[in-house]
Amino acid sequence: MDSASTELGLRPANSVRELVWPLIAIIVGIFMVILDTTAVNVALPVLGEDFHESLSVVQWTITGYALAQAAVIPLAGWMSDRYGAKRIFVSSLVLFVLGSILCAFATTAEQLIAFRVFQGLGGGMVVPIAFAMTYRLSPPEKAGSILGMMGIPILLAPALGPIVSGYLVDYVNWQWIFLINVPIGILGFILCVVKLPRFPVKASASLDFWGILLGPLAFAGLSYGISEGGESWTSTETIVGLSGGAVALVLFVIVELTRKKEPLLELRVFKSSLFSRGIVAQWVLQFVMFGVIFMIPYFMQRLMGMSAFHAGIWTLPQALAAAAFMPVGGRLYDRIGARPLVITGLTLVTVGAFLISRIDPGDSAWSFLFPRALLGMGMGLSFLPLNTYLIQSAPSDLVSRVTSLTSAAQQVVTSFAVAGLTTIIANRTVHYVGQGNKPDPAMANAFQDTYLILAGIAVVGLALGLTLRRIKAKQEKGAEHDAAAQGEGALIG
Repeated sequence: MDSASTELGLRPANSVRELVWPLIAIIVGIFMVILDTTAVNVALPVLGEDFHESLSVVQWTITGYALAQAAVIPLAGWMSDRYGAKRIFVSSLVLFVLGSILCAFATTAEQLIAFRVFQGLGGGMVVPIAFAMTYRLSPPEKAGSILGMMGIPILLAPALGPIVSGYLVDYVNWQWIFLINVPIGILGFILCVVKLPRFPVKASASLDFWGILLGPLAFAGLSYGISEGGESWTSTETIVGLSGGAVALVLFVIVELTRKKEPLLELRVFKSSLFSRGIVAQWVLQFVMFGVIFMIPYFMQRLMGMSAFHAGIWTLPQALAAAAFMPVGGRLYDRIGARPLVITGLTLVTVGAFLISRIDPGDSAWSFLFPRALLGMGMGLSFLPLNTYLIQSAPSDLVSRVTSLTSAAQQVVTSFAVAGLTTIIANRTVHYVGQGNKPDPAMANAFQDTYLILAGIAVVGLALGLTLRRIKAKQEKGAEHDAAAQGEGALIG
């Protein structure tokens, strides 16, 4: 690594031009990882048929992946501090590609779920460290705009995942959903090795062992219990999952609050009312966003008779709208703050989710065009402003660990969205069948009820958005300075 690159890693860039190649290298890596978050969605019906398993089983290829990411995201800060952000970023890409190869050769649903967990463990730290490095390198006065550009793949990739995988499922085979990561991963590896600067290493960084043990147990247990609730809320599996997850969560909170030095997740930041309101609004947005992305392709294939590729194509309106409005949200945040953007964004999301709840299987696929465009616009406007707001609303002495918490929480919310919505659909389907409906109409009604629930959840986020306040300029600059000064390792967007 030349001296210029090394120096770039120790200070913010003087201009956006200096960031072009580092940003390209970072974007290739995160795009590949995020694409796989939703690429499996449209393949669920095919996977269920190939492995002779129900939706409640194959959905764990998504839930397990999200939980694995949530387990390692908090490690990103410590490992980046201890071994260097560039080294961990590149190593994570390699592990993700290896996991992708294993997934392609799975012969049972259980194997695929296990390999998806491995894949998630490999890719979990890619996005956190990517945002950490980008925030570290960005000029403070341009942080919102540059993170806005980085946010494009964050929202674009989940929407494009079903399109790519739909084509592969229909015209090649589902194994290529994972094999396609190999050439992309090689390109990302080369770009990162050549173009990314080295970052400072903090050899004294300590590891929170009990936090690492209890956190994943809590999140996995709760997700498993919610998922099993789709069959029966009184079953042994449901009770063990929910109770075990709850106990682990309580112990995790106690451990993190009593640990005086470098806890895995800095929970004391919830003492800030600004932060608490902001992160709950972010959870709402994440839940609705991933819930819609998860459910619509299955609805289109199972009840509207579409092919996987055709269903995937209808994610494009949301993807394009998100890509168009994400940079707008980043630029406007630097001028007007988060509140008006979050209010506008969640209003659009609420209306979009409600309109989707009115669509019947017999309607034209064009009925999804306007609602999905509204969802994309709303998410594009509010996603990055909320993330930046959370960093800047935290107390200055805790900012270096804030984004570990926000990023890990997003993955947990994603897993809860999949498990929870699957449970609701299953329960409502049984309810409508019990009323004398045939299975397909019963499932259609269940999906509509679930979309309506998502709209209601979005209203809650909108109400929280109304309580957000503009952060004073002095606090914004202080937060940016602290974030840059304390190192990229714990800055996870």
